[in-house]
Amino acid sequence: MEFQQRLYELRKQSGLSQEGLADLLNVSRQAVQKWEAGTSRPDLDNLAALARYFNVSLDYLVTGQESRAASDPPATTIVNNYYSGYQYEYKSKRTLFGLPLVHIRFGRGGMAVARGIVAVGNCAVGVVALGGFSLGLVSVGGLSLGLLLSLGGWAVGGFAIGGLAMGLIALGGGAVGLFAMGGGAFGMYAAGGGAIASEIAIGGSAHAPLAIGQAAEGALTFGRDADPAAVESAIRAAASGLPRFLQNLLVFLAQNW
Repeated sequence: MEFQQRLYELRKQSGLSQEGLADLLNVSRQAVQKWEAGTSRPDLDNLAALARYFNVSLDYLVTGQESRAASDPPATTIVNNYYSGYQYEYKSKRTLFGLPLVHIRFGRGGMAVARGIVAVGNCAVGVVALGGFSLGLVSVGGLSLGLLLSLGGWAVGGFAIGGLAMGLIALGGGAVGLFAMGGGAFGMYAAGGGAIASEIAIGGSAHAPLAIGQAAEGALTFGRDADPAAVESAIRAAASGLPRFLQNLLVFLAQNW
């Protein structure tokens, strides 16, 4: 058996894709593809890393003449394994819907992807995801996409909180959403230092059909000294389609801005 065939067999026994092996070694998928095709060979550092990972001797990997260092086949589930200089990965043995309950994966170069019910990594995809880039129902990260809740430097989701937030409900330095609050807020209903809205805007500078603030522009405007009862009545009429708790929040913001 040639080197490329041994590498292919070892990788398949470990349940790794070419991309997964490339991530472990911090090389491109094309490099692994060439090794397995026999058009190139890994350098000494990568050969040593391959031998360590597959739990075989370097002689066996290169020549096939030495028996494997361990009789048991490589485990398909990685548990509490460090790959020095390349990556740390933890994957729980328990799964749900084919995904590990917890998957943690960090790698040099920023391309290590964790996928699990709870996923933590450079890139994380899961029901609950935490990472530099994260995607999930609940997501926390530098760049965060969460269907229900998203928190991050740049957050996009149903309920988004971040430096830049975009969502149905968005809170951030810059916020864009159906209901937006932030230093600069843009939406159907917006509150912030500068607020622009298609229905109600509340803020230092407010622009909307119903505008409430120190500098308010719109069809109907209220300043700081406006009658609270009149402001509340106008908000509830303009926001009749919103849930009651959001109406109450708008009234609170308008009366305490």
